[in-house]
Amino acid sequence: MLAIRMDRELEDVLEATAKAQKRNRSAIVREALVRYFEDLEDTALAEKSLRDMNGTKSLSEVRRELGLDC
Repeated sequence: MLAIRMDRELEDVLEATAKAQKRNRSAIVREALVRYFEDLEDTALAEKSLRDMNGTKSLSEVRRELGLDC
């Protein structure tokens, strides 16, 4: 069980969203947290990929390496 504090404006948005989706507030918050953590992981993976890149290649270089040039 987790209790959180939020400002009134955020609580109002949460309540309105729950009513509009006909779901309880806990389900909305749980889904938001799952998405948030997935986004963090995706961002970390993208940043690692950028760090690991060894320069760039032109389209013609990639086509040649893949044997797509005829």
